[in-house]
Amino acid sequence: MAAFLRSAAHGGVRTGRPFATAAALCRRVAPLGPMPNKDVDVSNLERLEKYRSFTRYFRLAEKESRKPRWWKTYRQHTAPRPEPKTDISLPRDKLLQAKEVKERKKILRENRQNAEMERAARLLNMLIPLDEVRAEWEKTSGPFHKQRVAEHCGVFRDLFKGATFTPWVSLTVEYSQDDEHLVPVYYGNVVTPSEAASPPAVCYEADKGSLWTLLLTNPDGHLRQADSEYLHWLVTNIPGNDIKSGKEICHYLPPFPAMGTGYHRFIFLLFKQDCPIDFSEDVRPVPCHSLKMRTFSTFDFYRKHEDAMTPAGLAFFQCQWDSSVTWVFHQLLNMREPVFEFVRPPVYHPPQVKFPRHQPLRYLDRYRDTKEPTYGIY
Repeated sequence: MAAFLRSAAHGGVRTGRPFATAAALCRRVAPLGPMPNKDVDVSNLERLEKYRSFTRYFRLAEKESRKPRWWKTYRQHTAPRPEPKTDISLPRDKLLQAKEVKERKKILRENRQNAEMERAARLLNMLIPLDEVRAEWEKTSGPFHKQRVAEHCGVFRDLFKGATFTPWVSLTVEYSQDDEHLVPVYYGNVVTPSEAASPPAVCYEADKGSLWTLLLTNPDGHLRQADSEYLHWLVTNIPGNDIKSGKEICHYLPPFPAMGTGYHRFIFLLFKQDCPIDFSEDVRPVPCHSLKMRTFSTFDFYRKHEDAMTPAGLAFFQCQWDSSVTWVFHQLLNMREPVFEFVRPPVYHPPQVKFPRHQPLRYLDRYRDTKEPTYGIY
């Protein structure tokens, strides 16, 4: 080996090209910034400041972690932060938010000074008004909870191409049944197609003179185009919260999730209009039982009218096939009902061995030519 290096070195000198080893490729590159703990004098560790308590150490560590660094941590490499999404929700007055926080602190202060409430809570006798709690939740943290649930279910991803909004307006949707029973629509609960056969009762808080648009769409049920939706209901230019006084652009169509396609999302969207809007290009004929004319895109619809309306309310339910879907396909849509089934591949068996060892007694049954049952002790 030494003779080889010596001859290579002499050869390099003869040809006029210097000889270099692989060690030249391992040069250390200068860091892009100061290294951590560079200012720490490790020669005299006794002079370093002591933390004296875990609380002080934790506080200083949190403070250091918030400072910008030129390097990336392991968490930043493995789970980078998602890009900020476009917020298309209604603007909220910050003064009202500060007023709500002030009122909440006042109520908490009064509750702490109430001896009777403290005694009832200690004895487990205090009655909580759930209606008032829900009304308070709808005004404070409820819209943010709804937004997170909708984002988890992919509503903003499939309808608005990633843009998001906070549903500040509480949207109440209820389907009435023959036995005077109401089926509510929350945020992802299950409603059967037979329960949603007729148009629901929709209610929301609205100022006098305001205009609204109500939309019901299914982003999961299109039979031909994966990125398209089916429009089930569209009412525009609604004065206040009177749905019947609005202009019905597309009449209500019951849900029809095909057999074998699992659960479908049916999403109610409420838009607040700034002024009366001309929706003549979106009008469907009456009756409209053509799936081609029901093909819809919420993103394109919003982009067309985004200067005059803003999403404000949200509610959705999940639905899968039942027997009423067959009637919708045959009687309303006038078409054969599509059925999707999973075709299972045949069970794989390795090639048969002439003298199997360590195999069960039913080993030969895997390779029988017929499906006749076998008898005996196995």
